[in-house]
Amino acid sequence: MRVAVILPCYNEEAAIGQTVADFRAALPDAAIYVYDNNSKDRTVQVARAAGAIVRSETMQGKGHVVRRMFADVDADIYVMADGDATYDAAAAPAMIERMVDEQLDMVVGARVSEVQEAYRRGHRFGNAMLTGILARIFGRTFSDILSGYRVFSRRFVKSFPLLSAGFEIETEISVHALELRMPVAEVVTRYGARPEGSASKLSTYRDGWRILRTILSLFRFERPVLFFGAIGGILALVGVLLSIPLVLTYLATGLVPRFPTAILATGLMLLAFLNLFTGLTLDTVVRGRREVRRLAYLGFPSPARTKNPAQVSRVA
Repeated sequence: MRVAVILPCYNEEAAIGQTVADFRAALPDAAIYVYDNNSKDRTVQVARAAGAIVRSETMQGKGHVVRRMFADVDADIYVMADGDATYDAAAAPAMIERMVDEQLDMVVGARVSEVQEAYRRGHRFGNAMLTGILARIFGRTFSDILSGYRVFSRRFVKSFPLLSAGFEIETEISVHALELRMPVAEVVTRYGARPEGSASKLSTYRDGWRILRTILSLFRFERPVLFFGAIGGILALVGVLLSIPLVLTYLATGLVPRFPTAILATGLMLLAFLNLFTGLTLDTVVRGRREVRRLAYLGFPSPARTKNPAQVSRVA
């Protein structure tokens, strides 16, 4: 089985050498790819000196890099991690072993750290909040939706219509797996602090807002009945509240003295029904899109073991 380690990088001169060495020790038969995203330092030279296959993506943003990696790299199993030496490369064989044994399509490395410096201020709270929102909207979720440490099957990678541009890519990956009801799992992995000289590229508030906006957009795309139905329900409730005094006055006097309010209430009810029918119409479209994605996904075999156990044992 061909295993590829894919590492998106931006200005990771201080950490990429160690990252490549760690994954080389954990997966000696794997091909290790480093995709540079317009680094201003010596990331490319250090990665190449460490023995990685170095390629580049000029469109700035992690989502663009991951899209390029998924399109270009050909393998049976993909191990994706960041190039900052924070993820436990030694956990990769166990993650691959579980994927192959249980024929899964994704195994997420849920981060656990005893080092305070591993998480910047607000990251734990933000991750927990976004994970909770995702669970509320989609009914189920992972414990660490923002983890960048994941193992994918070939059929996941080659059937995933990736659209994100930045750090919201992990959220889109999680929702894609949940929506297609893929067999997935989580493995608890150690998470360490960055090496000295390496700095995080994640902005707590800006990227947190982008991730939240992505969740809401995916809610609109994947659950149109609930999304537009909720808007329609609010509009209908306001319309009913405005119309109650009018109805009572009409029943008592036979007159409608506040005609503009009556027009407003009628307009709100019309908008409410329009939102409801919009949600129902888009739900039909979403079901068709989901069927197309499912068929594309089923066009690839599951990550089952080969007939040669020795070949797998060298990987896992």
